[in-house]
Amino acid sequence: MKISEIKERKVIHRPTLDFDEYGKRIYHSYEYHLPYNPGFKDSETQRLFAKWIDMAVFSLIFYYLFNQTLIFSILFSIPCVIIFGAITECYFGTTLGKKIFRMKVIDDEGSYPNFSKSLKRNFLCLANLFPVFSEYKYKNAAHGTRTGIRMNFSMHLNNKICTTYIVKESKLNEIRNLLDVEPTKNNVRLID
Repeated sequence: MKISEIKERKVIHRPTLDFDEYGKRIYHSYEYHLPYNPGFKDSETQRLFAKWIDMAVFSLIFYYLFNQTLIFSILFSIPCVIIFGAITECYFGTTLGKKIFRMKVIDDEGSYPNFSKSLKRNFLCLANLFPVFSEYKYKNAAHGTRTGIRMNFSMHLNNKICTTYIVKESKLNEIRNLLDVEPTKNNVRLID
């Protein structure tokens, strides 16, 4: 079984306008089968900081050990982060920055990605660093409702293309247990 094949069964209870004989509201239950999401909230920010930590380490190495200027140290750190990240993700499932945030990289089967897949996803992370701008509204006591522009980094392109997932270390056992379970009817997991 693969992570992309796991479904969560969600049951949602919605109120109706009717009441039973004891005055309690009657609810209808709706059942949905949704794809399992192994990710976690605020993963984009943590992944961006993890990448910056990895780049900072290599930049400092080039700056202090090889006496390069700061701009060249940063530029030389980019390919080093890509190659070193591919190696460490292949063997350990993490990099130094991801280890600090307790994140692991797994493929669709729940194991660490092989070197070529990891190299591909690390190379594609360069496309993830382009910001995405979105408009949002917020309320201000003095000026009422105002509109602003928010800048976000989309950190999912490389995972979608390579079919890999960034998960928390604490959730790794749960995911592997779901993958080890015998395939049941439609591979559905109950979440209520």
